Amino acid sequence: MTDLLSFRPDIIREVHSGSAPVVAKSLGIAERLYRLGFVRKGLILAVLALAWEAYGRWLGNPLLFPTFGETVQAFLANIANGIIPERMLVSLQTLLIGYAIGIGLAALLTTLAIGSRIGADLLETLTSMFNPLPAIALLPLALIWFGLGTGSIIFVLVHSVLWAIALNTHAGFRAVSNTLRMVGLNYGLRNLRLVRLILIPAAFPAILTGLKVGWAFAWRTLIAAELVFGVSSGSGGLGWFIYENRNQLETANVFAGLFTVILIGLFVENVIFAAIERRTIRRWGMQH
Repeated sequence: MTDLLSFRPDIIREVHSGSAPVVAKSLGIAERLYRLGFVRKGLILAVLALAWEAYGRWLGNPLLFPTFGETVQAFLANIANGIIPERMLVSLQTLLIGYAIGIGLAALLTTLAIGSRIGADLLETLTSMFNPLPAIALLPLALIWFGLGTGSIIFVLVHSVLWAIALNTHAGFRAVSNTLRMVGLNYGLRNLRLVRLILIPAAFPAILTGLKVGWAFAWRTLIAAELVFGVSSGSGGLGWFIYENRNQLETANVFAGLFTVILIGLFVENVIFAAIERRTIRRWGMQH
């Protein structure tokens, strides 16, 4: 038996490299570029620009719908002569003041809502009353109370920002699980430290969503308000620039003003808010 075992031939199975599973595969240049978010968004914008250009050429009426190239030319011309930068700074300055005041009031209402039941009832009642009310509908009252000028625009901006941020912030705090709260209490966190270290990071996705929605509401409300106040007072920012050129039938300049509004919106969303999200939500591991 031993002799038979000692002379048993060994079985050697050759493994062909072609049948071995691939553990890691290097990505091609196209696939690596496609995985970059800004590249995909850039492709989308390029397709939209081509569609804009094609439709403008097909229509053949610059007075009605200028091409993308004509809009860019008007945009660069108004950048060079300083009109768009001047109007843009006026708009952004007014917007930031109204946005900051709206954030402060939203934080105050949210603090009251979290701290007491009557505060929560107050926030729910006010939001159900005023959130459905369009900010532009308050312009006649703003004219009576604050007159022509920046004060009236800031008033409608605060209205457009306040309720979206307050609602999202309050919903975010209410969504924080009791487990996280108890963990913070077990570590000896109380009052402001509990809010700063536990509640705000846990609720920040909802808070950031409210900030984005409030920004979008404020931006479009500002342009609409400047259109009205531009007619009344002859001054304003980008909204007045759009209205003024519309009266003069400078359609390319009108589209250049709208193009500026779009560019600012893209910058705020994809640069400022994206940077905040990277430094907070993604860093804290709160993204879904």
